[in-house]
Amino acid sequence: MSSLTASRTFSGGIHPPDNKLTKDEAIEEITPNRDLIVPLSQHLGTPAKPVVEQGDRVKQGQKIGEAQGFVSSPVHAPTSGEVKKIAPLPHPSGSEVSGIKIEPDGEDSSVEFARRNPEKLSGEEIVEAIQEAGIVGMGGAAFPTHVKLSPPEDTEIDTLIINGAECEPYLTADFRLMLEEPEVLVKGTQLVADLLGVEKVYFGIEDNKHQAVEAMESSTEGVIEVAELPTKYPQGWEKTLIKALTGREVPLDGLPLDVGIVVQNVGTIKAVWDAVRNGKPLTERVITATGEINRPGNYRVRIGTSWRDLLDQLGGFQGGNPAKLIDGGPMMGDTQPNRESPIVKSTSGVLALNKEAAVKREPSPCIRCGKCVDVCPAGLLPTSIYKSVKSGDVEQARELDATACCECGSCTYVCPSEIPLVQWIVQGKGEINQLEEEEEED
Repeated sequence: MSSLTASRTFSGGIHPPDNKLTKDEAIEEITPNRDLIVPLSQHLGTPAKPVVEQGDRVKQGQKIGEAQGFVSSPVHAPTSGEVKKIAPLPHPSGSEVSGIKIEPDGEDSSVEFARRNPEKLSGEEIVEAIQEAGIVGMGGAAFPTHVKLSPPEDTEIDTLIINGAECEPYLTADFRLMLEEPEVLVKGTQLVADLLGVEKVYFGIEDNKHQAVEAMESSTEGVIEVAELPTKYPQGWEKTLIKALTGREVPLDGLPLDVGIVVQNVGTIKAVWDAVRNGKPLTERVITATGEINRPGNYRVRIGTSWRDLLDQLGGFQGGNPAKLIDGGPMMGDTQPNRESPIVKSTSGVLALNKEAAVKREPSPCIRCGKCVDVCPAGLLPTSIYKSVKSGDVEQARELDATACCECGSCTYVCPSEIPLVQWIVQGKGEINQLEEEEEED
């Protein structure tokens, strides 16, 4: 066991109220009552291809979508039942994407999962098990995990960081996992550390989660160091976490592996252990349901469960319909216009906000105060990027490194003029990507 109190931090950042209202609520199981929608795209990269047809009977854990290429990920049936439809279906992104609708049969029968001894598996077999289980980054990015754990041969990785920061307000799912299953997380961490052959392992947790720090400290062994970090948003962004723990700076256009580091989320590590040791694919995850919900808490929910089904099982809302529903947290989450959208692999929270919390204010002209520059964890000039995008100068936005924005929303949070800076930057990133695609075609 080893403990570390990190003296370093990162530049910028903010301190919004954490609103960890569900931190004392133990994880409960929720089983689906209605049809499930399993999108074939729940990850960065190429969508999966369906390997079932309408009318097929499936079992929990059965592969229903095959990965297409290396940067892709398969999907599996979250429960047993009948495939009712394969078509464009609601998705948390707000648009429809190709997906598979399953009508549960109520039996929840499963395929047989093959338990294995990780110590007897080769590195290639471990990576294959992770890939076949459909595991992706569960902190929000949804990058296929097997890709992260397969760095180029000429890249030396010496440090593994487990991200237990959970810096988004309201969310407590990772906190509860650390509190309730620390031994499993340690086993999963050691598995990945051995796979990568790293010299150093950090478990980064903010100091507003001291109970989790104690739980992990009591379970850690070997090279793992538990780091209790000063609470600051966005601590959970890979680049800021790396800076706080190691002092290394990832280039604006670079990746953690460029500085010899791999970062994995707490939930991802749990899924990795379940896949390699127990043969279980990723068909469920822990989320926080909070805000104006009658039964706020932390729940283990099947992938594909609709928001409507989940919210009905949690007793609906306090005081009628909320003003806004958000997939994730209030800083980086996506507003949900459709309650038929499903819980997906990257869903960390289900947040219902009332009118007071979700009020939309009219922006006023920029007063050049520089607050957005002070808080930007990437060292960008948010107001300059905003002005470039608004004026249609995409090239200028590119020169200002708009694509390096992590979309944390810190700039918008502190802006006294109420300018939705991050939304403008996101628009600019999209326009830059389109411009670069056109340049490649030419």
